[in-house]
Amino acid sequence: MLLERRKYPLLPTHLFIRRILWYAAFSNLTLIFSLSLGMVGYHHFAELGWVDSFLNASMILTGMGPIDPMPNEASKIFAGCYALFSGIAFLSIVAILIGPILHRLFHIFHLEVSDENVNKENEK
Repeated sequence: MLLERRKYPLLPTHLFIRRILWYAAFSNLTLIFSLSLGMVGYHHFAELGWVDSFLNASMILTGMGPIDPMPNEASKIFAGCYALFSGIAFLSIVAILIGPILHRLFHIFHLEVSDENVNKENEK
């Protein structure tokens, strides 16, 4: 779904809400994928149960830190790689969520500036 260009009129509210819902759905899918990746990794490499794997993956994904100590080198390497991935994934999810809102605000600002320029040219 492409965003409107600066010369286009502002998107109606009901279409903007639909856009927000699409972006929220995409960010939720990204979150579910990232969390699932961590859960499978912790379950496989650290041999944690699914609930503990969920806890560790969600804590790392949100930047809170690990809960359980990693029992072997493979699990430590996975935990480090997943932490690096999680930092980028978390920021990307937030950007996906706030992107359309910021775009709309910038679009409104640009429309106001353009209207002022048109009024100044008409006064000349």
